[in-house]
Amino acid sequence: MDLLISPAFAQAQAQPAGNPLMQFLPLILLVVVFYFLLIRPQMKRNKEHRNMIASLSVGDEVVTGGGVAGRISNLGEHFVSVEIAEGVVAKVQKQSIASVLPKGTLKEG
Repeated sequence: MDLLISPAFAQAQAQPAGNPLMQFLPLILLVVVFYFLLIRPQMKRNKEHRNMIASLSVGDEVVTGGGVAGRISNLGEHFVSVEIAEGVVAKVQKQSIASVLPKGTLKEG
């Protein structure tokens, strides 16, 4: 019994080379789908958040990322003082402001 592979099986079958673009088409389509479903919406949310942070002013009623609601009493470059109750002021980072509430949402009383 011959342990060597016969020459007919040892030669690789010549496959016609396909278009290289067609070989990468699934990968290209996957990148396009990721861009429109994941990357683009995230960039839009980040831009909206940056615009919201830039438009903060004293007296705005805000909610922080931790869920603390209060009224802005002082604005700094990186920090914001938020009055969460009468006489209770917390200093938080501007980036931690999650949303701005409509005026009058927080009732004094």
